[in-house]
Amino acid sequence: MSETSWPTVPRTFLALDPDEHSLERARVVLLPVPYDATTSYRSGARDGPAAIIEASRQMEDYDTELECEPSSIGIYTAAELEPHAGGPKAMTARVHQAVAWYAGQDKLVGMLGGEHSLTAGAVRAVVERTDDVSVLVFDAQADLREAYQGTRSSHASAVRRIADHAPVTLVGVRSMTVGEAALAQARGIPLFPRGPEPITDVDSIVEGLSANVYVSFDLDAFDPSFMAAVGTPEPGGLGWWEALAILRAVGERRRIVGFDVVELAPAEGPEACAYTAAKLVYKVIAYATRDLA
Repeated sequence: MSETSWPTVPRTFLALDPDEHSLERARVVLLPVPYDATTSYRSGARDGPAAIIEASRQMEDYDTELECEPSSIGIYTAAELEPHAGGPKAMTARVHQAVAWYAGQDKLVGMLGGEHSLTAGAVRAVVERTDDVSVLVFDAQADLREAYQGTRSSHASAVRRIADHAPVTLVGVRSMTVGEAALAQARGIPLFPRGPEPITDVDSIVEGLSANVYVSFDLDAFDPSFMAAVGTPEPGGLGWWEALAILRAVGERRRIVGFDVVELAPAEGPEACAYTAAKLVYKVIAYATRDLA
């Protein structure tokens, strides 16, 4: 008798079997990064990656909207990236190193956060390999501060650091400082704030993006009435289908070359939040790879 003599449930995204999970055949790599050292309000995003993976094991593989099974292309769940004790700048560099390695294997890399400061490292890795990349950021806050609480690598400076590497479009913003508003205007950063009415001008969002797009989704972009488990909740926000309409259009008319889903703090909301985050990860994979599934 051996360990394979009885059924087991893999601790992987969607609980995929080894033949669907191997790095060699997988088209997509999910990189869990349990890090939230610069959190300034509600901590716990370090627990987000594990919660997303755990919740995903309850999901079905078939996508009813696209009528396909995105997991058929292979999704590899990488080992968690160890936090760096050297601080957020060193941690961002570690993310860059890991994403660059997997991208170098011709994989679509999706990072599971963890806090939003990590995104700059992932974006830099993608931009170094791919021409004509812009970044579509979903976020309740502008995150355009030059520095916050003594570091330029803060979650509150996430978009500012991303913009050091590629053009940025911001969707879902409902909070910013006067300085951030002035910077966005001076740099011509496209802003699609979420007010009382849903965002419907999807064409304008997509038309402002490059041929290749990195998608960064801070979960506080969603309405906290169904996504309360975030570090910096903001009233209002995107609805589920509202966000998916934008993501689907990007997948249809542009090439998604990398993505992340960040800032899930599972202890701050109901368990359904982790499931919703996992579903979002799978939807981004579906839109990015629909021609392959």
